[in-house]
Amino acid sequence: MNRFSPKKHFEIHGIWILSSLLFVFLFCVFIVKGIYNIDHSTLQEQANSLEKAIRRSVVQCYVVEGTYPPSLDYLVAHYGITYDSDQYYVDYTSIGSNLMPDITIIPLNQE
Repeated sequence: MNRFSPKKHFEIHGIWILSSLLFVFLFCVFIVKGIYNIDHSTLQEQANSLEKAIRRSVVQCYVVEGTYPPSLDYLVAHYGITYDSDQYYVDYTSIGSNLMPDITIIPLNQE
């Protein structure tokens, strides 16, 4: 009877290594997934913040000047609106000088 078989020791040791590697792999997958979720929610918050800033500037322009701004370029030039045009498309549709414009923020490069 061979009680100290190297084959059994190797099988137990191999299973231990395999389970450890599987645990590390799953841990890394969860970390990457968490980072992706944080990044995605940050981009969404940036889009919401940009829309709020544009709406505040539109209302401020209406209060100060008595008319809504005719274009987004007017807001950029006179009210200090800045945004990354490579990351967001801003659809600003002016309906009239006395009607609130339609503002839509579309994130670009969203993966």
